[in-house]
Formats: sequence, structure tokens, C-alpha cells
Amino acid sequence: MKILMVLTSHAKLGDTGEKTGFWLEELAAPYYVFKDAGAEITLASPKGGQPPLDPKSNDPAFQTDATRRFEADPEAKAVLAATRKLSEVLKKDFDAVFYPGGHGPLWDLAEDPASIGLIESTIAAGKPVAAVCHAPGVLRHVKAPDGKPLVKGKAVTGFANSEEEAVGLTKVVPFLVEDMLKQNDGVYSKAADWHSHVVTDGLLITGQNPASSAEAARALLKQLG
Repeated sequence: MKILMVLTSHAKLGDTGEKTGFWLEELAAPYYVFKDAGAEITLASPKGGQPPLDPKSNDPAFQTDATRRFEADPEAKAVLAATRKLSEVLKKDFDAVFYPGGHGPLWDLAEDPASIGLIESTIAAGKPVAAVCHAPGVLRHVKAPDGKPLVKGKAVTGFANSEEEAVGLTKVVPFLVEDMLKQNDGVYSKAADWHSHVVTDGLLITGQNPASSAEAARALLKQLG
């Protein structure tokens, strides 16, 4: 069982002068769900190498057992420091793809031709794709085999407008995940803010927020049987 995890390479939070990147819990929690299930994990990002970590995600208030385990795991940190370049990754080498969030993907992965192509070809090959929190934003330009938006008519979730409002970044992000999914005719649902909510529709698995990370990973494993 081989799983590709795709991380952002984008480190700049709009014009705020602050940093962004991937959200640590959304990498760490799924990473250990997969690893503890015996999966072989590969990490990739648009630029390759060390992807930027959203510094807020390593704040003590947001640390979890999984993030602490990751931070104390030299092997995991070495893998993270040497992510493969996304454009050089072949979908045939993997059984499934998982996208952790953080605000970064809204700027790079959502517009990245290699990412769009990876998702389209993975789904076309009958393999599952999962994305959590802001990462469902990577589906923005992804098309189904019939040329329509991949999320059209599909049950989906992702970071809620109310959650973006709560973190004060509604006017900073290039688009709102909830709005984009609805504009592409996705059938959007959410739980209460910051509560786990994962939706599976066919080969597509989406999670609402950081709390949904482990559950989304388990849903992906269930798809793999």
C-alpha cells in the first residue's frame, strides 16, 4: 500500500507580511494513521525539498499527540525535509493521494498543473484522493472525465466560511474553500466549527478542518480495503 501525501510550497500569507504553509496536525495525524497501518508514504510538493510549515500550527495551543510524535521522529522529519518534486511524481507508483491543508495550498496547489493532472489521472485510474481543511481548495480547477468540475454533484466538505472568519483571514485568502466548492456545484456540508467532519463520495474524500485529519486518513484506508 503506497500513499502519496502532497504538501504546499507556498510560504507567504497574502500581503500580510506573515508566513503560512502546511498545517502540522494535518500532516502528522494522517502520516501516523498510514504508517501504523503499514503503508509506504511518499511526500511531495511543487518545489520539492523542505515545505514551509505554518508557524502557528506548531504553537503549543495546536499541538496534539500526533504533532509531538512527528516532532520527536527523526525519520519523519528527514522525509519531510526531502519531499519529491510534484511534477516528477508518477501516479502509477501510488495507490492513493492525500492532501494536508494549511492556507498555502490555496495559492500554489489550487493552480498547479501537476497537482490538477495528478488528481484527474488518479481518479480516472480508479484510485482515491483525500483532502482536508483548506486542501479541498486544490480541487478548484480539477475536471472529471466528462470535462465538468470533479466536485459537481458530489458530497464534499472543506474549511467553512465561518471558520475562515474566525481566524480573521476571509479578506486575505485568494478564495474561500466553501464558496468555491459550492460555485463548482459541489453538495457542501459542514459540522459545527472545529469539529471533525469527513465526507466520502465515490473516490473523493474531504475533511472540514484540522480535527478531521485522522478521520479522513482512516476513510482513505477504508477505500483501499
